[in-house]
Amino acid sequence: MRTGYDACDRVPLLANIAGPGEVAAAVAAGAEGVGLFRTEFLFLGGGDRPPSEEEQAAAYREVLAAFPEGRVVVRVLDAGADKPLPFLTPGDEPNPALGVRGLRALLAHPGVLDTQLGARARAAEGLPVSLAVMAPMVADRADARAFADACRAAGLHVPSGVMVEIPAAALRARALLREAAFLSLGTNDLAQYAFAADRQVGAVARYQDPWQPALLDLVALAAEAAGAEGKGCGVCGEAAADPLLACVLTGLGVTSLSMGAAAIPAVRAALARHTLARCERAAAAARATDDAEQARTAAHGILSDP
Repeated sequence: MRTGYDACDRVPLLANIAGPGEVAAAVAAGAEGVGLFRTEFLFLGGGDRPPSEEEQAAAYREVLAAFPEGRVVVRVLDAGADKPLPFLTPGDEPNPALGVRGLRALLAHPGVLDTQLGARARAAEGLPVSLAVMAPMVADRADARAFADACRAAGLHVPSGVMVEIPAAALRARALLREAAFLSLGTNDLAQYAFAADRQVGAVARYQDPWQPALLDLVALAAEAAGAEGKGCGVCGEAAADPLLACVLTGLGVTSLSMGAAAIPAVRAALARHTLARCERAAAAARATDDAEQARTAAHGILSDP
């Protein structure tokens, strides 16, 4: 007989959404909130100007209203690399993935950032939802501080977090948490930068496997830092949608998992089958291996025992 509590008692399951059109599926799947609200849909294909504060606020409010009891984490615009915008990102960078993208682009265009933050403040007025905001492509404490300062200047007094997508952010996560209220791990980009493997190049796809032990090590570093600071550390990358890996991530100390709505029931069922202690053993076994396939096999061996 199992003792302790199910791993799912510890970890809220949230949805990744790209706009109001995906809210119904998230609610139907039992999402406890939104862990990643991608706002790029408002900007891409819009020509040479960003949407107004009013346009943004209307879209954000529609999503916030759907989760009166939950938490909605809205990411500021993640432009650049494979999502260039003519009014925001340079067109002549030799390697855009390593250039002015995410928060870097917004800090270079503070008016665009201020409008987004102001729209979020307006959208949340009068709603009981727990709103949080986060910034992509944060590399160090100075980045985290700049984002937190921008939120305060815009009158947005909600938790402001940062995405951990750059290895430096995982390695120095505790410093980032001096400025940020929480961390959210974007495992896709974190793998890209950890292994110097472009996400869009098929020839290096094996490095994008989220079971890579080095990637699990970076997740563990960030989660340990967050635990030491008494703050949350979620995962909103594709890794969270794998039921077996979700158990391992929980064992590494992750405090929330966010994924596409379709994955939520299977992840919930997997977590309900295991105690936190078993998830921790599976995580340790996976990290003790040398490649992704070994890590997956080691975790499965522990989590498949009756």
